[in-house]
Amino acid sequence: MALQTSIECMLFDLDGTLIDTAPDFVQIMNQLLLENNKPEIDPQKIYQTVSDGARALIKLGFNIEETSKNFASLNQRLLDLYAIQIDKTDSILYHGLDALLRELEESQIPWGIVTNKPVLYAASLLEKLSLNRRCSALICPDHVENRKPHPEPILLACQQLNCNTERTVYVGDHRRDILAAKNADVIAVAAAYGYLNSESKIEEWYADFIVQKPEQIKPLLNTLNFI
Repeated sequence: MALQTSIECMLFDLDGTLIDTAPDFVQIMNQLLLENNKPEIDPQKIYQTVSDGARALIKLGFNIEETSKNFASLNQRLLDLYAIQIDKTDSILYHGLDALLRELEESQIPWGIVTNKPVLYAASLLEKLSLNRRCSALICPDHVENRKPHPEPILLACQQLNCNTERTVYVGDHRRDILAAKNADVIAVAAAYGYLNSESKIEEWYADFIVQKPEQIKPLLNTLNFI
């Protein structure tokens, strides 16, 4: 059944919201640990940390802080491994989201991505998954002065897509995503299926809506009809 909504555009966070990228990070994190004679760590812990970025993974796996003399080299090595891993990526769209994207496209509702992932990796991943030509806007930290939770990236996406913020939906799996959405005055949807850590209290993010699984996004969109 076609979308029956009056939203003007749809924006997604990347990791843990639109695409399940954690399998790639499980691979490269445990490879890095093996290279340094460290034991592998529980994949679930990696899933819970991915949304906080590479630096957080280094802290998790090596139990060190950014002030450690080895931190910068370990972080760079992890990024280098990730660039290689993208070429044979295990990342996939979350279940049901390819169908949703196609319905958005058929309804001529543009969709885009607003992520804190550097464009080098985000663009390569989208190309590998054949999403680069379908995505109407990709906003990364490289494109703005302020990254999420600042509203600038979302506002830039709305500008590029020529969409009214009040009729724009942003979905994310991290508190900073919801803060950015609220600050940009777009409809904020929290993805409870994403990479939440054990301490996350998603109801305290004060999102406009919470979805427990990706399949709930389309029915939610169909409730968003504006006069």
